[in-house]
Amino acid sequence: MKKCVSVRGLSVITLLITCSAQAETVFVTLEKDNALAVVDPVEGELIKTVEVGKRPRGIAISPDFKVLYIAVSDENTVKMLDTESLTIIGELPSADDPETFALNPKGDKLYVSNEDDSMVSVLDIAKKQAVKQIKVGVEPEGIAVSPDGKWAISATETTNMLHWIDASTHEIVENTLVDARPRAVTFTADSAFAWATSEMAGTLQVLDAKTKQIIKRINFEIPGVSKDKIQPVGVVIDKAMQRAYVALGPANRVAVINVKTYAVEKYLLVGQRVWNLAFSPDQKRLYTTNGVSNDISIIDLDSQTVTKSVGVGNYPWGVAVKP
Repeated sequence: MKKCVSVRGLSVITLLITCSAQAETVFVTLEKDNALAVVDPVEGELIKTVEVGKRPRGIAISPDFKVLYIAVSDENTVKMLDTESLTIIGELPSADDPETFALNPKGDKLYVSNEDDSMVSVLDIAKKQAVKQIKVGVEPEGIAVSPDGKWAISATETTNMLHWIDASTHEIVENTLVDARPRAVTFTADSAFAWATSEMAGTLQVLDAKTKQIIKRINFEIPGVSKDKIQPVGVVIDKAMQRAYVALGPANRVAVINVKTYAVEKYLLVGQRVWNLAFSPDQKRLYTTNGVSNDISIIDLDSQTVTKSVGVGNYPWGVAVKP
C-alpha cells in the first residue's frame, strides 16, 4: 500500500522486493460489522474498513485483480467493488442467502451456493443475471470450479454429498457421498483431484476427478486438543501441488499436508475459530480469517511459521488478496 522510494544504500534487488511486498493488499469480509477490512500485510496494519452491506461472507477477486465479488447474504445479492476506489460498481442477482461462490477461470461466471434454497445459481457477470439455477442437496455451502473450467462441485452439508456439475451444460453428472457436513472443496492445479473437508466428521477426503470417487481419507490428531474441536473447514492447495493447508475451526490450527504422500506434516497455531484461507499471489504467504478472535493470521510459507496477527473487526469470514 506504500509508494516505492529510493533509499541510499539499498540495492536495486532489495528495492524491487520491498516495493513488490508493499503493494500487496488483503481484503477480509466482516460478517458482524457488515463491512470489508483492508489490510497492509507487510506493515501488519488495518488500513480501513468499508461498509458493503448486511452480513458479507464469501469473497473472490477477478483474474485481473480489478473487481472484488462479495456475497452479501442478508441482502440476497453479490456486490461488485472496484479494488482501487473500494466503491460498489454493480450487483449480481442471487437466490436467497448467498454464502459462498466460485469464480470460473475465465472470470465471466460465478457459481453461487444458495443455502436456504438448496440450489446453485450460475451468474453471467457481463449480463448481470442468472443463466441457470441448479437444484442440489440440502444446505449447499462449499463450491469450487476446476482450473480447466470443466467442473463445478457443490458440497451440501446436510445431504453429505458432492455434486459434480458439468460446467458446459450446467447439469449434475455425478453425486459422491462423503463424510458428515462437507464444508469446503478445492481442486489441485492440474484439475485431477478434488479435496473436500467434512466439518463434523473431522476428516478430509481426496477424490479422483475422473472416477468421482474418494481415493484417500485424512484424519487429524492434535495433542492436547479434543477430537470434537477439530472441525475442518477451509482448504487450499499450492500451485506446485506440494502442500495443502486446512483450517481446523475451533482447534485454532491450520494443518499442513504433503500433497504427494497425504501425510500431515505439522499444525500451525493461529487465531480462534479459523475459517478460511488465501494465498498471496506469489504464494509466499498464507492468510487465515479467525472468526472468534477477530483477527487474521499471516503465515510465512518458506519457514512454515505464523509471523503476525492483525485485528480486523468483528467476525472475519472470507479473504482475498490483490498484488
